[in-house]
Amino acid sequence: MNRRPLTLLIAAAVVALEGLVALGLGVFVAVETLTGRPDDMTSAAAEAVFGLLIGAGLLWVAWGGLIKMERWGRSPAVLAQIFMLPIAVTLIQSDQPQLGIPVIVAALAGFATLLAPPTTHALYGDGQA
Repeated sequence: MNRRPLTLLIAAAVVALEGLVALGLGVFVAVETLTGRPDDMTSAAAEAVFGLLIGAGLLWVAWGGLIKMERWGRSPAVLAQIFMLPIAVTLIQSDQPQLGIPVIVAALAGFATLLAPPTTHALYGDGQA
């Protein structure tokens, strides 16, 4: 079995961190929904469930896909990085650069490590059958 390159470990850590943040936000929204008085209970509950599912999914991709060197792990991880960029831009445009800039940095680190040649080689081999 191939060794995990540093780029793959960093990619898995970035995706896991994104998953933990999404999970934490989902828990936060769920608690706020249950203890507060949301304007729209359905939307608040949907946001909480969405955060929990996305967080759990990203953690599964990080652990079950990337750390275990499964080929399928890279596609959803790259897709997550693509989704992170408009979120970051929206945060920055909403006068929250303290949140948006770290999101951009994480997404770019995710892209760089997911698409790095050592990661590609570890997940797909040298391309010879």
